[in-house]
Amino acid sequence: MAGASTPYSSVWKLYKPYWKRINFLSIAAIAVLCSASYLLGIWQHGGGGGSSTSRAASSTILATVSCNDNSNSPSSTTVTTLDFAAHHAADESAFDGPARRDFPACDAKYSEYTPCEDVARSLKFPRDRLIYRERHCPAKGEELRCLIPAPAGYQKPFPWPESRGVAWFANVPHKELTVEKAVQNWIRVDGDKFRFPGGGTMFPNGADAYIDEIDRLINLRDGSVRTAIDTGCGVASWGAYLLSRDILTMSFAPRDSHEAQVQFALERGAPAMMGILASNRLPYPSRAFDMAHCSRCLIPWHQYDGLYLIEIDRILRPGGYWILSGPPINWKRHWKGWQRTQEDLSAEQSAIEAVAKSLCWKKIKEERDIAIWQKPTNHIHCKANRKIIQSPQFCTDQNPDAAWYTKMEACITSMPEVDSIQDIAGGELKKWPERLMAVPPRISSGSLSGVTGDMFFQDTEMWKKRVGYYKKLFNLGQKGRYRNLLDMNARFGGFAAAMIDEPVWVMNAVPTAANVNTLGVIYERGLIGTYQDWCEAMSTYPRTYDLLHADLVFTLYSDRCEMEDILLEMDRILRPEGTVIIRDDIDVLVKIKSIADGMRWKSQIADHEDGPLKREKIMLAVKDYWTLTDQYQEQRNGAA
Repeated sequence: MAGASTPYSSVWKLYKPYWKRINFLSIAAIAVLCSASYLLGIWQHGGGGGSSTSRAASSTILATVSCNDNSNSPSSTTVTTLDFAAHHAADESAFDGPARRDFPACDAKYSEYTPCEDVARSLKFPRDRLIYRERHCPAKGEELRCLIPAPAGYQKPFPWPESRGVAWFANVPHKELTVEKAVQNWIRVDGDKFRFPGGGTMFPNGADAYIDEIDRLINLRDGSVRTAIDTGCGVASWGAYLLSRDILTMSFAPRDSHEAQVQFALERGAPAMMGILASNRLPYPSRAFDMAHCSRCLIPWHQYDGLYLIEIDRILRPGGYWILSGPPINWKRHWKGWQRTQEDLSAEQSAIEAVAKSLCWKKIKEERDIAIWQKPTNHIHCKANRKIIQSPQFCTDQNPDAAWYTKMEACITSMPEVDSIQDIAGGELKKWPERLMAVPPRISSGSLSGVTGDMFFQDTEMWKKRVGYYKKLFNLGQKGRYRNLLDMNARFGGFAAAMIDEPVWVMNAVPTAANVNTLGVIYERGLIGTYQDWCEAMSTYPRTYDLLHADLVFTLYSDRCEMEDILLEMDRILRPEGTVIIRDDIDVLVKIKSIADGMRWKSQIADHEDGPLKREKIMLAVKDYWTLTDQYQEQRNGAA
């Protein structure tokens, strides 16, 4: 691999740090073994494209992995075959892996376990500013070494877009919101299902009508607004309905007394994470979002020297919008219903207006229940007026994109310097959808060391080829099978870009261990994502994703944490019958497979898209369907 000449040689420079040196004798030996396995595979499978139902042991990985079809019944006897075998299955019999280890199921109380937002653990931390609701992960040795069970009766979620309005009650068995928000049209129980009418506290007539109101105030149709963030999102109806307008929203809310808000959002097929504005920065880069939104999100924007609005300013792109509805906006009409005094609400609005002005934001609209501010396109005037407006000052010696356990500061994050007041700091973004394939300004400006526009284009073409190969290996494009996707090592977002025509969304995770911070590039493309340390759990509920894509993740973390910890976290956040794609060195994949086989995954290793002589291989796996009921039955049978 190191000496190969490929069309992607420039891109390889970015990927190269993940690989260890390999001597030429090893390459020669592997080449012989892989060639032999390729010929053996052709002989065994007859070179055909059909699927196999046989599960007999052999030196070649199972030809098929069976899973339920698009029906929503877990008891369905119809199966869909993921066609892995007909396309260069690698022979792993030549590689000695560690012995298989079986992992037990966790206790029923862990069905909705979120390790870094565990309610019991959170009580040990300060309640001031809600710090106890931030991420607090288990210490080394405290992690669970078991498989998180799905609740009894769990069923495959409805396909998108039907899922936007309906979910199975058994999948998220909580009625608290249906009672507490009954008059606000959020959610209701309908037999064995939840219904989501699309309402919200400040938009009882539905999210579409509310978005239409915003659209009358700012243009949501010309492609200039593509990425949005919804703070305190509830069940994410705002973000769910913006998807039909080609606006991709990162919705977040804490794990709090309103049970399972984020879980409901994800069950509906809308992007969401657990998160809170407390003491740490949000896990997103600077200048990421075109629009930020708060609809009665109960965040004290005017307190702590405006710290939370300062954080919104950091993650808003130049010229981006902040939208506020709910208290204190239109307080003269609502103050009695909000059970607050006119003086209190008037003072709060004045304080918010003052913070926004100190950030050099311009209030462009206030109509009925909605107020909208706009961030300046550069900081020329804002820096000039610091002699008049003393606070907040601009930050010094600060990395604006650092946002993993990074404390918020009451100072303004500087935008990149410009030559004139007409310039857009950091460079002008193309409108959607052109911005997806255009060279992002962070690359064209040279701000990412060692990354060029040619590398970006080559990476884009490479991922088109790779996704095309995935579709040949298995039914990636099967209608209704996939909705929530996670790319665990996203780099430029090439995998997500190659999936753009599918009815899916992709959470692009940039590992904190990566050698280049590319999350800002991903947002400039009009995609969304987050920072993540894969030695820790993700801020999401169990059974979040239909498909996990892990490109060189295990090589990247080989000297940082245990392989089984990452795999157990993947199992936690993967839905029953969800799919896993892992790309890595064959030696790494053999070790992974020995662990995965004890996790109720069905897996096989396939060749690289460029043929069997590549050391990098692809492991494909499907998680078994099993629930708490199944586990108890197995335990009873074992006891008998």
